[in-house]
Amino acid sequence: MITRDEISILLDHPVYDGDGNKIGDAKHVFLDDASGRPEWVTVKTGMFGSSESFVPMRDAALVKDHLEVPYRKDKVKGAPNVDIDAGGHLSVDEEQRLYEYYGINWDSVLTDPGEHDRGTGTGTADTGTAGAAGAAGAAGAAGAAARPGGAAGTPGAAGSAGHRAEARTGPRDDAMTRSEERMHVGVERRETGRARLRKYVVTEEVQQTVPVRHEEVRVEREPITEANRGEAMEGPEISEAEHEVTLHEERPVVTTETVPVERVRMTTEEKSEDTTVRGSVRKERIEAETEMDEESGRRGRDVPGKGRE
Repeated sequence: MITRDEISILLDHPVYDGDGNKIGDAKHVFLDDASGRPEWVTVKTGMFGSSESFVPMRDAALVKDHLEVPYRKDKVKGAPNVDIDAGGHLSVDEEQRLYEYYGINWDSVLTDPGEHDRGTGTGTADTGTAGAAGAAGAAGAAGAAARPGGAAGTPGAAGSAGHRAEARTGPRDDAMTRSEERMHVGVERRETGRARLRKYVVTEEVQQTVPVRHEEVRVEREPITEANRGEAMEGPEISEAEHEVTLHEERPVVTTETVPVERVRMTTEEKSEDTTVRGSVRKERIEAETEMDEESGRRGRDVPGKGRE
């Protein structure tokens, strides 16, 4: 069991589940109003520690520099939301809702914590070790005397029923803590689309000019001379004759062949650009007011930004 003296050690330190997975960091400890025992611890979970979840402390253990609880990480992160700033106390309804979520029988919470009746837990604590569910059943036993209808012999403690106060460690002083929210911006990688290469066939009309040749008939006439008279006088004097010449021409012949012309592939490259992110953060402001009696007739107000804070 975690003692009050160990509270300052575990605050702002990691909290692990029964499987060794880090859940978050311990931020607040709530004590039983009657007994003063640590009953609940809040754990910062989520991206950038954006939420706090309540976890029972009865079966938690302080191991070296971190706290171990017998509940799985997803179980803790799914715990009911409770307003941390609601006066520093848990109401009866809030605490009963948390006990039911962690599988702890509400009736067992009203038993004497000294009995350690670990058989009253009715739910499962989602732990990875045997018997952890029964151990969680006793986590609500602390502070039974602080609840109405508790164990016999404790009727006088009903005035603080159901409340768990936030722990305060160290000596009290008159200083006031001013807090503010800080915005943390991260990035996530998501799919924006897909690109693909697709090959298809198109038909184009192309033209090309090539020279072609053909033969034409040309009649040549030459006069009879002494040189060709002998050839001209051969044959009959008057007769019919015929002479044939074969004509030729060239025609274009088209054939096609497939040849590779280029290689095409797709690659990606990253481009960086600046994006402005806007958000809202809350900040506390502290100002001092001074009230005097009517005889002095003076009233003061210290406003932040004008000398003091």
